[in-house]
Amino acid sequence: MAKILFIPVSITAGLVAGVLGKKVFNTLWGVIDKEEPPDSKHRDISWGRLLLAGAIQGAIFRAVKEATDHASRRAFYRTTGTWPGEKRPDPE
Repeated sequence: MAKILFIPVSITAGLVAGVLGKKVFNTLWGVIDKEEPPDSKHRDISWGRLLLAGAIQGAIFRAVKEATDHASRRAFYRTTGTWPGEKRPDPE
């Protein structure tokens, strides 16, 4: 039941993570390069800049997503007393 009640919290946290991740990436890219971040739909860009921007953006989005997801789960647990997920990773 906790997993079902956690769905709206998870969706909201995901949206917040997306907005926050975009702001962090744009701020960091502004330090790296004065031009806007390259996108694969742009014709005249270098592969190096495109791959660098993609790697940085991916790392930032993943880190922000994981942080917001875990924080929302901890808040849900503090509020309801039920953890919405697994307690430990499966042993290898």
